Amino acid sequence: MSIARAELQTLPHAVFLRRVSEPHVDNGRDSRLGQGAFLALRLIDLLATERESVHPDAFEYQWVATDRFCREVRSLSTEGAHLHGLVASAAAASRHGDIGLLTPGLFAYAHFLEDGLHLEEALDALDTLRTVVGTRLSGSDAVALSLRAGRVNRKLNRFDDADAAYAQAWERAHAIGDTYSELLSRIGLAVTTQGRGNLPEAEGRLVELLADARKAGERAAEAHVEHNLAAVLQHRGSPDLALRHAWRAFELYQDEEGQLRALNDVGIMLLSLGDPTGAERALSEVIRRGTTGDNAANARIELMHCASFRRDRIGFERYRSRCEERKADMPPNILADYHLKAGIGEARFGRLRRADASLSRALEIAEGAALHAMVFKIERIKGGLGECEQVMAGVRVAETDAAGHNEAVLEVSTSLAQLVGEPG
Repeated sequence: MSIARAELQTLPHAVFLRRVSEPHVDNGRDSRLGQGAFLALRLIDLLATERESVHPDAFEYQWVATDRFCREVRSLSTEGAHLHGLVASAAAASRHGDIGLLTPGLFAYAHFLEDGLHLEEALDALDTLRTVVGTRLSGSDAVALSLRAGRVNRKLNRFDDADAAYAQAWERAHAIGDTYSELLSRIGLAVTTQGRGNLPEAEGRLVELLADARKAGERAAEAHVEHNLAAVLQHRGSPDLALRHAWRAFELYQDEEGQLRALNDVGIMLLSLGDPTGAERALSEVIRRGTTGDNAANARIELMHCASFRRDRIGFERYRSRCEERKADMPPNILADYHLKAGIGEARFGRLRRADASLSRALEIAEGAALHAMVFKIERIKGGLGECEQVMAGVRVAETDAAGHNEAVLEVSTSLAQLVGEPG
């Protein structure tokens, strides 16, 4: 490693400068956004409560230069708007002597980065909030910060760090009497247990949490528990039980985003159990309720998958075309999933060269984003392409036969039909 590179890695917020040195095909847009993030967060550092006071003229000079740069990137993307907003909030915090004005913008930017799977960068934004605002965070904001840090670390498979953050969130929530956040922190600890591969313990913790959430009357927490329990049961090989819990999560969620995530999972589970009609009802409802965002993108991909499952080539091409139109807005995990399921569809229609190309693209994206579980899945499917037509035909018959005799599928499909106003 060169001295310059070693020094770069020790520089605060250097994680954003990695974009400058990495190859891109966006005409340098991402590189400029990375530079803008670095400059905006360095400006915010000047306001840290623990550091010596910066002369107003020095702050003003740096603000003018940073504002000029971030104003130029503001129109490039949603991230550019976030960055310009951070610079504006830094100016307001300096002008009014209120460091708390930084909090909403940093939370929003960290959430944006997390959604786009820029997880290291999301952690940097959260750490900036912790170090700059420090003890001036309100009790509820301190709890939210620990919960967010736990979630991002969990997604990075840094389970020790995630556990520490969730434990801190529980302590902070308990101190201010926030029962809901106490439950969320315990859910996070259960999910890190799942991430480590201990599914029986994760299930046991979630079952206990389900009783506690019901006893506390915390419906939103109960919905989260049901949803995570569905995921654990699916991984444990109990798809019918998982389906019931996912549907119950949908019924419990009171926010639109939670409902759409649960309904999307219900659709995926119904398809895996051999009920493409029920799956399409669920996924079409997701798109009807939310035409944009990750939930809608996932639903379109799964509807494409349903069409190939039923060997409906016209439907497959229609949904694939809609996915292609929105590829530029897909984060890496969704984009990799799209190419994976497009490849499976091509294989089901006997177009093995196109299937191999799509699977290769999915593998490239998954490897680049360190999506290790997806890499393993894609490699396994790609390695069996030569026999896929025979295998897919056998799977389809077995799944369809099983669906007609599965009580969970019948119950949820009937409820879905009533939800969308169609005959069951």
